Amino acid sequence: MRTININGTDHQLDVDDDMPLIWAIRDIVGLTGTKFGCGQALCGACTVHLDGVPVRSCQTFVGDAEGAAITTIEGLSGNVPETVQTVWAEMDVPQCGYCQSGQIMSAVALLAETPKPSDDDIDAAMGGNLCRCASYHRIRGAIHEAARRLEA
Repeated sequence: MRTININGTDHQLDVDDDMPLIWAIRDIVGLTGTKFGCGQALCGACTVHLDGVPVRSCQTFVGDAEGAAITTIEGLSGNVPETVQTVWAEMDVPQCGYCQSGQIMSAVALLAETPKPSDDDIDAAMGGNLCRCASYHRIRGAIHEAARRLEA
């Protein structure tokens, strides 16, 4: 039996330590905002925060997450996430939308760490998040706009 904390709530899970965190989040806890993409930590669709750091939940195991604070897209709160999500909607960033929860999770972590990111900062932070619709210019623009609003 493992206890993992997701979005501030402890969950008792009777699963193997090597179960990928994404399946615990989606299939056991029932939070489906975190998307399964490639299963190899290459696309970023499954990004969650582990103690505030963006990680790929498809390659992070339940045993590794025990004792950490896990935040999913459903659990984001506060000024930075709310600003990012507002800007994302206002600027029509998503096209198909499948990758966007991972994109937002990475953008929030970036802006929490680097309030005024340069294009290079954005490229480095977002480089592991793929978008099949190629809305990268809108993602970068939204991150810059969110940074401007957060600065005000």
